[in-house]
Amino acid sequence: MSIEGNNNFSAVIRRWAELTPEKEVIVYQDQRITYKQLHDRISELAQGFLNLGVRKGDVVAVLLYNCSEFLEVYFAANRIGAVFLPLNFRLAAEEIAYVLDNAEAKVIVTEGDFHEQVDSIKGELPNLHYYVSLSSSTKSRWLNYYILVNENMGAVIHDENVELDDLNRLMYTSGTTSRPKGVIITNENLYWKNIAHIWEFNITPEDKTLITGPLYHVGGLDLTGIGTIYRGGSVVIMRKFDPIDLLEIIDKERPTNVWLAPAMLNMILQQENSGNYNLDSIRYIIAGGEKMPEQLIQKVFTIFRNTRFCDAYGLTETVSGDTFMPQDKTFEKLGSVGRPCLHLDIRIVNSYWEEVNTGELGEIALKGPKVAKGYWKNEEATKKAFRGGWFNTGDIGYLDEDGYLYVVDRKKDMIISGGENIASLEIERVLYQHTDVLEAAVVAIPHEKWGRFRKLIS
Repeated sequence: MSIEGNNNFSAVIRRWAELTPEKEVIVYQDQRITYKQLHDRISELAQGFLNLGVRKGDVVAVLLYNCSEFLEVYFAANRIGAVFLPLNFRLAAEEIAYVLDNAEAKVIVTEGDFHEQVDSIKGELPNLHYYVSLSSSTKSRWLNYYILVNENMGAVIHDENVELDDLNRLMYTSGTTSRPKGVIITNENLYWKNIAHIWEFNITPEDKTLITGPLYHVGGLDLTGIGTIYRGGSVVIMRKFDPIDLLEIIDKERPTNVWLAPAMLNMILQQENSGNYNLDSIRYIIAGGEKMPEQLIQKVFTIFRNTRFCDAYGLTETVSGDTFMPQDKTFEKLGSVGRPCLHLDIRIVNSYWEEVNTGELGEIALKGPKVAKGYWKNEEATKKAFRGGWFNTGDIGYLDEDGYLYVVDRKKDMIISGGENIASLEIERVLYQHTDVLEAAVVAIPHEKWGRFRKLIS
């Protein structure tokens, strides 16, 4: 698709830098970064990438804990038309190697905690030419991130021309397979996701998203941080989630919204001193990953007195946030994850891809411009999951007479821990590497901290 004008997402930063240059866009630890500062820093980093030979379509990977630099790399990659690849920092070295190789990443940006892992797999990555770190290293292969930026102080890099169906991100999801699949997220997917979330939550430039989840995850990055920046608002970034730190940050920074996996929310609700903090700035909380019991939802409202508690459903393949629970239906439709967002259709199908009747169980299928177009270099998985414009999620659910979605289970065995999907085959593969393990089978059990699980359906 080709549309006249600037389809590059980094143009959003340029626009707000022109309109509100002194407004804070990122708060991270002791850093307070304005739109003008972020815009300039993106240009300087983009020039650094260009100097390394990164060009439109090349893949730039990040292996970082949450930090302001994570977003700088994202927007700098966008500016030159490169593809952004966020890596799950919980992956083992072997899994990181697979993703980097499969994506054909040219550059990786990381930090000291991950030097040893990356160094251990360097011989397996012929396409990875440049290693950039936020931390210092005695090894010559590591380039210093801040030197890369500062060497290009004052550089002015204009947005590379990109099409709406050009690749914006690769995000790998474990799904139910033994190897991660790279989800092809285009500029168009990102655009329609932002529009849907802005409409759903009436996001304005006055909004401030507290980012608590890992930024490599669509929950942390997209619900609704990227949409808030798209609208000219700001984000507060937590490096790692901690319930007390979160309460202190809300009291101090006055964010207006936050995404929390149920395990995170449960840890917050267990804090006996939560009443000592002013949490009234939070106007909506997005939850998702598994169902919340009524008593916990009731407790949410006693602590966050001005909030809309919004149970939700979404996937990496749809850039997050597909259904949301309306504020007035929280208890009337208890157990539901709400209705589809703007420009998204949902149907429930049987094993023959035929739509089933209202209230009947089947596989959840999604269709709309925010749905990815397939999996990277995986034609078989793409054909299996994407058909006739519909994405078959692998989740089992039903729609009631009012069009509210209820997610019941998973077609295949899937463990959910703290809102994260974990394929049992991945764990079994690691267990089999031990010389004393003859046979291995991984199953899930409920955990009071990390949550429940979805069991196998035959």
